[in-house]
Amino acid sequence: MNNQAQENTIDVELSDDIAEGTYANLAMIAHSNSEFILDFIRLMPGVPKAKVKARIILTPEHAKRLLSALKENIGRYEESFGSIDQPDDNFRFPSGFGGPVGMA
Repeated sequence: MNNQAQENTIDVELSDDIAEGTYANLAMIAHSNSEFILDFIRLMPGVPKAKVKARIILTPEHAKRLLSALKENIGRYEESFGSIDQPDDNFRFPSGFGGPVGMA
């Protein structure tokens, strides 16, 4: 059984720069017949142009596994910390995002 457990493990390397993470407050998803493209975007107040900070390309099978893993982890999160408020269907960017810059 121990050999089987060793065969099912993956040694994952996480470099320091990747370990710091990248903040994104918007994700856009596109797909073709062979892949899903996830763009993680950072919107900044007063800046009319948002930047894609990371692009992840997945096979349809891996996209479905990601969906399942997210559902499972959101369930665990909500068990520990309470329900996550569901935003309404009409997403609006927060005030000041991408709009004119105020003057002081």
